[in-house]
Amino acid sequence: MLPPNPRVIVLIGPGVVADLRLLTEVAGREFAALGVGGTVSATPDVPGFRAALESPDVLVVLPGPDPEARRLASERPDAVWLDLTMRPHPAKADAPLPAAEAGTGTADGAVSTGGTGAAGGAGATGATRAVSGTHMHGRGIWGLTWAIRHAVHRLRRPARRIAYGDHPDQWSEVRSPYGGDGQDLAAPGESGEQVSTAVLLHGGFWRSVWGADLMDALAVDLAERGFVAWNLEYRRPDLHGWDATTEDVARGVALAAESANGPLVVIGHSAGGQLALRAAADDHRITLAVSLAGVLDLAEGDRRHTGTGAVAAALGGSLAEVPDVYRSSGPLERLPVGVPQLIVQGGGDDLDLVDFSRRYARAAQAAGDQVTYLEMSGDHFDVIDPASPIWRATAGAVAEHRTPS
Repeated sequence: MLPPNPRVIVLIGPGVVADLRLLTEVAGREFAALGVGGTVSATPDVPGFRAALESPDVLVVLPGPDPEARRLASERPDAVWLDLTMRPHPAKADAPLPAAEAGTGTADGAVSTGGTGAAGGAGATGATRAVSGTHMHGRGIWGLTWAIRHAVHRLRRPARRIAYGDHPDQWSEVRSPYGGDGQDLAAPGESGEQVSTAVLLHGGFWRSVWGADLMDALAVDLAERGFVAWNLEYRRPDLHGWDATTEDVARGVALAAESANGPLVVIGHSAGGQLALRAAADDHRITLAVSLAGVLDLAEGDRRHTGTGAVAAALGGSLAEVPDVYRSSGPLERLPVGVPQLIVQGGGDDLDLVDFSRRYARAAQAAGDQVTYLEMSGDHFDVIDPASPIWRATAGAVAEHRTPS
């Protein structure tokens, strides 16, 4: 049995600067789209906020600037924490988090098991530790939409959160395939049959305001299609540097590969498309690399100031300043990748991204790689919407690669 449809409470703390009617309109549209009940509740003072936090319902919390309200919100790690402004979570520190009791965990809170071997990393090998709850910030009012989606997805389709390092952003949410009744199947490999694994890499122009929640819906959809879905979070370069980002992706993919019992697919959206193709060039345990509206020409992306300078900001400089970084990271520069690839592009997306995908697919084919190019009607986010025709076509193409050659 699936969990019952949740009731979602959007709790707004004192001092939040936003039009309450607009927040209510945004939340109402998302409640309707997800088929859940919900309300928006604004509390004018800290005592009222404290009392509202005791609700047993699913909480999306906007604590605002008040230090006491923020402290109180941190005591509800099961809630989704949303800051409309750029404001890091107080738990986002570089120090290791305290150990959690082995075997405990929730869909999004204190979960989990570190990997073994190199993928586990220092402080994570064979260990179980606490992982902070979800925090979103810097997305403005639109962030409320994503926060509600994440709260509902993780309740309806719970995930195990597995750490692969000591930093709060080094984790993956893993969903096992679902049976016909909506329950998880037996652990992959127990029946002796191979089960495909899909690692998801989110986009957001490599900026820390965007996170793995962008790929929640695809993770759920892939689990329903019989995949073990790993939705990977990683340290972003705007806060930690490019090397941290690439190392985290490599470690997260390696941990998934060690756990896999069948084909390993890596699927990246936008900036994650670039990360997926680089991962495939570095790790040939990957049997298919999928780019969804990927940023696949870093050099030209730098020249065109794509994403208001996102490429140079992420890689630590322009092509002229750090040419070696572009050579090691650019999908075009890494050809031939040596792994089958599926390049997916919505025709209604940013025209530079359409150009990058088309030219990359031709170049990869010319270099001898096995490449399928899929372009259909759709925008930048349709490619990660399970209800869209372009994603359904993508999922069908991915399914064709389940059996390794």
